[in-house]
Amino acid sequence: MRTATTIEASGGENWAEQADFVVEAEKLGLDICWVAEAWGSDAPSALGYYAALTDRMLLGSGIMQLGTRTPAAVAQTAITLSNLSGGRFLLGLGASGPQVMEGLHGVPFARPLRRMRETVEIVQLLLSGDKLSYSGAEFTIPLPGGEAVPMRLSMRAEHPVPLYLAALSPAMLRLTGEVADGWLGTSFVPEGADDAYFTHLDDGLTRGGRTRGDLDVCQGAEVAFAPDEEALGAMTARRKKELAFSLGGMGSASTNFYNDAYSRQGWAEVAAEVRRRWQAGDRDGAAALVTDEMVLGTTLIGTEAMVRDRLRVWRAAGVDTVRLYPAGETLHARLDTLARAIELVREVDGTT
Repeated sequence: MRTATTIEASGGENWAEQADFVVEAEKLGLDICWVAEAWGSDAPSALGYYAALTDRMLLGSGIMQLGTRTPAAVAQTAITLSNLSGGRFLLGLGASGPQVMEGLHGVPFARPLRRMRETVEIVQLLLSGDKLSYSGAEFTIPLPGGEAVPMRLSMRAEHPVPLYLAALSPAMLRLTGEVADGWLGTSFVPEGADDAYFTHLDDGLTRGGRTRGDLDVCQGAEVAFAPDEEALGAMTARRKKELAFSLGGMGSASTNFYNDAYSRQGWAEVAAEVRRRWQAGDRDGAAALVTDEMVLGTTLIGTEAMVRDRLRVWRAAGVDTVRLYPAGETLHARLDTLARAIELVREVDGTT
């Protein structure tokens, strides 16, 4: 398995410390650093900066959100970052959700699947160097009735630009299997992954005439090491409110892809009640419903032996790249956690 992490450039007030984390992560042998966008900093600006600070590590947008840029702007950004980094850029795209799209950007969230498919098709046209002439349900380029004629970008992609899609819903998973080079997933429980995720990915792979080997399955989870069972209990308890926020506070009142994902993996009743209580303002009550099993099932938290065993389960389930979110209150602590996790991945993978 390859190793990766995801950061948000504005995740802390100390921007220099975040850059130090990226540089030191490369020295530890990390394979990929994804940069999130969410509702804080944009991803491409930070990626260009980190590209100048690193030499080997792949850098990806994890993710650029549909609707915040035209498909042509996405292609321009991808080619620029790929050429600047010497071919180290991975293009990660995602639909985000109605709260961010409509509440922050003022862009309708409607028809995300169709918009994603058409965006991918337009980006791929421009990456190939072709003139852009496209007629779809969401995008018609050039605009009809005007004076414009089809154009191609004045720069060329000097390297391949692998495409990753962030997907949780069955329909978006099928599209990912059909058209993408990789899947950026989350809320992953390997024991329930076949029904919740891989069945839909495989349907898409079959539709695209491809196999599982053509798709990089990139799954992420927090990693933290507990010295003993007592410490693990306290660590697990602290993370229940974070999970309750994902189940109840992410998305909008009617759309929460994280809640849907947990529901498909065996926790439908709990996820629904957590959401109800969170939205009613009972945050503590929502967190109290989250079980230890839910926390440990979707993270890499535990003693070193537990994390090692869990990584073996992830590998057996079909994960190709493990995205590590290292716990720690300081830069040194997070890097220490990351270093231990990378060594465990290498051990499980038989590369040490």
